[in-house]
Amino acid sequence: MLRLTWRRKQRLRLEDAQKILRRPYVTERTFEQIERENKLCFLVDDRVTKRQIAGAIEALYEVKVMDVNTSRTIKGKKAFVRLLEQNKAAELATKLGLV
Repeated sequence: MLRLTWRRKQRLRLEDAQKILRRPYVTERTFEQIERENKLCFLVDDRVTKRQIAGAIEALYEVKVMDVNTSRTIKGKKAFVRLLEQNKAAELATKLGLV
């Protein structure tokens, strides 16, 4: 079982953050969400919470997260992460090599 040492006031360790986020997930639909809704989609570990996902995004990519929505699919658990307005999802997608 994945055990993470993270609380709201503490910053998540990079090793734990890398275990949470498996990889970015890009389709035509998620590409439109990057442009229109300032959202990115990631495949994540099945046992993590929304707070842990938000902490991992903030720790790894140094952006502020506004909201996290999750869904379970055949491919695994997906996390749709909306960034604050000052952080552009398109810029982060470019850094990750998605665009």
